[in-house]
Amino acid sequence: MRTNGTLIGEYQQTIHELSELIVRAQKPIRILDALKWGPQVAAYFFENKCKKLPTIDREFYLKNNPLSFDPEQKKEEFYEIDRLIRRKLGQYSGVGSIMQRMCNEYIRVVDMLMARGTSRFTEISQDLYGSSEDAFHIGAPTLKDLATLISDALANIKDQVFTEADEETHTSKAVVAMLGERLSGYFAEHDNIRVELSDGIIADAAAGADKIKIREGLKFSLREIRALEVHEGWVHLATTLNGMAQPVCTFLSKGAPSSTVTQEGLAIITELFTFSSYPERVKRLTNRISTVNMAEEGANFFDVFQFYRNQGLNEEDCYQSSVRVFRGSTPVGGPFTKDLSYSKGFILIYNYMRLAVQRGLVSRIPLLFVGKTTLEDLHILHDLLEEKILIPPRYMPTQFSDLAALSAWMVYSLFLNRLDLRRLALDFKAILQ
Repeated sequence: MRTNGTLIGEYQQTIHELSELIVRAQKPIRILDALKWGPQVAAYFFENKCKKLPTIDREFYLKNNPLSFDPEQKKEEFYEIDRLIRRKLGQYSGVGSIMQRMCNEYIRVVDMLMARGTSRFTEISQDLYGSSEDAFHIGAPTLKDLATLISDALANIKDQVFTEADEETHTSKAVVAMLGERLSGYFAEHDNIRVELSDGIIADAAAGADKIKIREGLKFSLREIRALEVHEGWVHLATTLNGMAQPVCTFLSKGAPSSTVTQEGLAIITELFTFSSYPERVKRLTNRISTVNMAEEGANFFDVFQFYRNQGLNEEDCYQSSVRVFRGSTPVGGPFTKDLSYSKGFILIYNYMRLAVQRGLVSRIPLLFVGKTTLEDLHILHDLLEEKILIPPRYMPTQFSDLAALSAWMVYSLFLNRLDLRRLALDFKAILQ
């Protein structure tokens, strides 16, 4: 069999066929689309002076945003693929275990979508994406603690780092042209990469298989445009293209929820490594942790809306940011916890890289860009690369491809983490006044 111009043997062909079953089965599952409230909800909210929301429950989703597939049939389809993987690859196959986990996650995704508008929705969301109270290890601070620490630190530098690069003067239309030009150079081998306007997304931007959507009607700063270039282009779009280029493991072009944590964390760490992030961006990410935590502790839509008002956002941005927390749920229910993925993924990946350098496994780090990966799969992906079942990622920032420079950063980080910042603060007291 020949695929993507590469001749593959029986074992590789079996993996490829099973992989393609997953790719086809997940195609109609569009999580964020299935969780939308729609423009009619926003119109009702603002017509009522931001003081009243329509009833949003299970029936609301069934009526206004029905699924495009039969959920029970879809679950059975993934169960059957799972059975085929065991039958054809065996119980202990590494690549088989990755594909089986993907099948099981997609089944849980379907369960979550079936539970829209009920308390079960948040329970399954927490299983898939985590909670703001999850520990990284015994005794470790949580994401909630991270949000508190960063918010306090950002408050101390407020207005000290603002420059012309932070002024939001570029329209969405202008950003489309600017990003299109920049990414056409980065993805020189793909002449079909597009950047286009969209009025149907909640986020400022979203990456697809071959395009990036920019929300219409916004203004962007140069810093925001650079962050979008790196986050949506260099990471999300790149890992999709790298996954699609795989001759055998085509499942790497598609991301189950566990890969969302890795993807978003990788995007944030790439922003930081390229000096593309900035305080307002970090504040936005930590606010998402804070509001998810608020909803987990019983806050409703109006509580979160007021939180964002207190942060100085306009009413439209307050509404959009609050919807991110409650989409798929109800205005008085628990949250959709996907937005924890950004900070959670960053912490996990950063510490993985430090440990990989310490233990002599630095060569595995570029595999983060081979497709929609997870940290727990990197050792299996490394074996597949050695067996030439995988091909190395084509698109990857130099900050990750230059392992010598990356290693230098990480070895210093290993030592710096052992210093007691509170003790240093006392010793530096005289010079920090």
